[in-house]
Amino acid sequence: MKPYRLIVSGGGTGGHIYPALAIATVFKQQFSTAEILFVGAKGKMEMEKVPKAGFDIKGIWISGFQRSLSIRNLLFPLKVLISLMHSYFIIKKFKPTLVIGTGGFASGPLLKMAQWLKLPTLIQEQNSYPGITNRILSKKADKICVAYQDMERFFPSNKICLTGNPIRPIMIDNTITNSKARLFFNLNPNQDTLVVIGGSLGARRINELIADQIEFFKSHSLQLIWQCGSLYYDQYKTFEQEGIIVRPFIYEMEQLYSAASIIISRAGAGSLSELCCVGKPLLLIPSPNVTANHQFHNAQALVKKNAALMLEENELDLKFQEVFESLIKNNSLKEEMQIQLKELAKPDAAIVIVNEMMALL
Repeated sequence: MKPYRLIVSGGGTGGHIYPALAIATVFKQQFSTAEILFVGAKGKMEMEKVPKAGFDIKGIWISGFQRSLSIRNLLFPLKVLISLMHSYFIIKKFKPTLVIGTGGFASGPLLKMAQWLKLPTLIQEQNSYPGITNRILSKKADKICVAYQDMERFFPSNKICLTGNPIRPIMIDNTITNSKARLFFNLNPNQDTLVVIGGSLGARRINELIADQIEFFKSHSLQLIWQCGSLYYDQYKTFEQEGIIVRPFIYEMEQLYSAASIIISRAGAGSLSELCCVGKPLLLIPSPNVTANHQFHNAQALVKKNAALMLEENELDLKFQEVFESLIKNNSLKEEMQIQLKELAKPDAAIVIVNEMMALL
């Protein structure tokens, strides 16, 4: 039998890239002779992250449509046409047996061309509220792997498989104790620690909030590990002191999660999938600056299950201290969150998705 040939397309953000890498990694583990090619958008982070993970990638010229008035939208139809043509030549040369899309700019034209060429396609949708691209692609996709229930509102019900979002294996097998993790960051191993995650670039409103609340956190005897993002590090690095660690980005996520007593985070789908497996008390502050407000819907799905608390950015000034105190002082609430997060966790998502892929093959 000839080796399987797989094209995986997804990127733009870590929320699309890391699930794609997790799927490809598990597939390669199960089928060592398989040939896997990634297709991403030129100039986006996947062009750096994917080769570092050991996979080949080709870039196509595509970007998203700006929802505000922008002269860049004039180029959008041209980019779509060129990216469709480029996708055609990539597919014809590589000759994949299956094409996977995990979202992001490049997955739209690549999967659409694969569907026109009658190749089997699988979509992995991370969010509880999918974007327009995956809703269009779903009509011709052979399988749609989702992370949330009730996705029949958006996709054909006979194609849906509830798998969860694939996460990095190191998040599943993490055995680091909280005391060892805190020592890793030069913190008191026996003191409760708040971890703040605003994404790799950072979240302006969350950073403003944390800077304003430093004394409030100290009053509750909390240490702080604050990932402020690369765009904001120069602005906030002066806040570092004993008991407060400020970093632009933290690569040792297993250490970070293990050190945490409580976590404040955005509500990207990939992050939430990891946070469910981590199972630490959680306050979510969804970004309002995303397509279809999907982070709000992601967070709301956890809130409905009593797995997290949520504050929108416009509520932070009035409600943050009250809501945060209700979290740190209510042990039964924290215990319930940890139970519900673990109930929602799907650590075997990548394996389940690979099984769905094999059913198509």
